[in-house]
Amino acid sequence: HHSFPLQRKKLTQSMGRKNPAKEALILLRSRLCNPNFIFTSFSNSPDSNYSKLKFIISTSVIEACNNSVLLLGPRGCGKIAVLELVMADLLKEYPDMISVIKLNGLLHSDDNCALKEIARQLCVEHQLLFSKMASFDDNSQFMVAMLRECGLAHKTVIFVLDEFDLFTQGKQRLLYSLLDAMQSVTSQAVVVGVSCRLDADQLLEKRVRSRFSHRELLFLPPSKEELQRLLEHILLLPTDSSLPHDYVVEFNAKLLNIFAEERFKEIIDTLSNSDSTFNYLLRFLFSAVCYMDLESGFLSLENFKAALSSIQRQPKLECLKDCSILELYILVCMKRLEVKEQDSYNFNSVMKEYKSIHDSFQTSDYYAWNVCLRAFEHLLQRELVSFVDNRGHNQSIEFRPVKLLIFSQELYQGLKSHHSCPAILQKLIDREG
Repeated sequence: HHSFPLQRKKLTQSMGRKNPAKEALILLRSRLCNPNFIFTSFSNSPDSNYSKLKFIISTSVIEACNNSVLLLGPRGCGKIAVLELVMADLLKEYPDMISVIKLNGLLHSDDNCALKEIARQLCVEHQLLFSKMASFDDNSQFMVAMLRECGLAHKTVIFVLDEFDLFTQGKQRLLYSLLDAMQSVTSQAVVVGVSCRLDADQLLEKRVRSRFSHRELLFLPPSKEELQRLLEHILLLPTDSSLPHDYVVEFNAKLLNIFAEERFKEIIDTLSNSDSTFNYLLRFLFSAVCYMDLESGFLSLENFKAALSSIQRQPKLECLKDCSILELYILVCMKRLEVKEQDSYNFNSVMKEYKSIHDSFQTSDYYAWNVCLRAFEHLLQRELVSFVDNRGHNQSIEFRPVKLLIFSQELYQGLKSHHSCPAILQKLIDREG
């Protein structure tokens, strides 16, 4: 066990010029907001998607050939981040040999609109005058001519089609025009499709599919080893920075101790079980870093615990905390009616259930009908309960069928954690559960 005798006093002395904890916090936050920094940790491995994608595109640039590739995988797994990283590197390596055109299926899935956008971006890229009035055919011919010109000038045009599956709706004229133009000897282009649908290539028509080179890169959430590497890559402070050396050494040692703790591993497991994507992990880490105590200047296990509970907030449970006792009674009555498999019930049926509980257990919490109706309206406003349908607007509230918008487990947890929930309500829910 190594002990680091860095006292708070010493920390404050080294803070004479600047608080190192504040500096560390700024550094960690800026890292977490920089996808390029996050994904560089995976760029060294030859098996990484970064290396594979860079190889595919750079081969097309160097050997002056056409290519197409699909980046597939769930949202939040770094498809666009890795693509941006590859593009930034290639633009540095081949500054005058690459031209990038970006489209998004959410904006440009209409063929006319997409070709117009391609023509506009090509005009901007090559300082030409863009005509808004040009037809689909004009833009299509212009694109073919530009691809030919770029090919003759040994310039590769990279088309990035985000939300690729949305371009496959309709007649797929854009995809056909694009891939057909790439068949000519002189053109030099790469089409990169990005989609969260793993069957995106199956959505292509026969004539489009035959022109598509079936290269696919699959992006998955990080494995346990990658997760560990990522945590260290993002959170460990660099020893060669402007931060005091002693502070960096102690910060990193404390952090590695936390990583080794069983309780920390449980937090990461809980996080991965609900969502294992990079995006979710980064949100969690950003939250943990923001909880860092600037007095002590170090991250603690408590910071990660607090981040977990803030990222797993349950709005319905938070609403339950502020409910009155009467509102809790109404929710429990509705739950009981559902357990009894009463298909349709309204406020009046809830009141009958409320009265039967009172008669059976002689509870002290028994309120007048109009007070209960007001509490019921409050639950409707809070969206803990709602009407079954939008019909019957002219009917008065007490006759309209209603339903619960909260799960049994949530209601059970809410009653348990409520500061003044009557014991009888917990018993009633226990029985039903």
